Amino acid sequence: MSVKAKKYLGQHFLKDENIAKKIADTLTENGYDTVLEIGPGMGVLTKYLLKKKCSIHVIEIDKESVEYLKVHYLNLTDRIISEDFLRINIADYFQGKPFAIIGNFPYNISSQIIFKTLENRQRIPELCGMFQKEVAKRISEKSGSKIYGIISVLTQAFYDVEYLFTVPPNVFNPPPKVDSGVIRLIRKENYTLAVDEKLFFKVVKTAFNQRRKTIRNSLKTFNLSDKLREDVIFAKRPEQLSVQEFINLTEKIANDAI
Repeated sequence: MSVKAKKYLGQHFLKDENIAKKIADTLTENGYDTVLEIGPGMGVLTKYLLKKKCSIHVIEIDKESVEYLKVHYLNLTDRIISEDFLRINIADYFQGKPFAIIGNFPYNISSQIIFKTLENRQRIPELCGMFQKEVAKRISEKSGSKIYGIISVLTQAFYDVEYLFTVPPNVFNPPPKVDSGVIRLIRKENYTLAVDEKLFFKVVKTAFNQRRKTIRNSLKTFNLSDKLREDVIFAKRPEQLSVQEFINLTEKIANDAI
């Protein structure tokens, strides 16, 4: 019995055991004793995760994959969540304890997985996973690059991000048309954003929505004072601003409204 990859779910099953073990080993197992694997498919990564000290749970939307896991991983049966990760309420799981996320993430929802992680970061100290290489690079990219954007700034505001290694298409069935990249996010501990979070998110998103314009032009809708708009930071384009500079910019905007 095997599971047929479903295009509408963005499934590409990893078939290389060495890479599966390498991904499993990206977990630090520091600060949590529960791990949630998203989209285990036929369990090639799960097999190596089950050798870890942590309690392994999996969440899988594909009913055929769920049945396969129940047959082939009998010791996992009561830890299979047959749900859509993007739709679950994190508060309903693991008795409020911290947990790490890992997976060979479906390309079509990988960015949404990051944003859901950010929303629930108080519960998620670590995320390790495989993304489309372009997305993995974007999440981990620093300022000054054309691929640095909203997801880069928002993720790096709360997590230290490390690009670990690249994975070629031929180790999947079916092979995707692009390379994949594995990254690790480790939450910044004892860290609080120094500005209002909603305003920070709004500033970052608004700035990058017109990324070719200077900050002065892209943030016109904020109705800022002429004095603030003359600040040197407003002459820059969004990709030129580091995470800390976006925090500083948010603080200036907040103070301008007082």
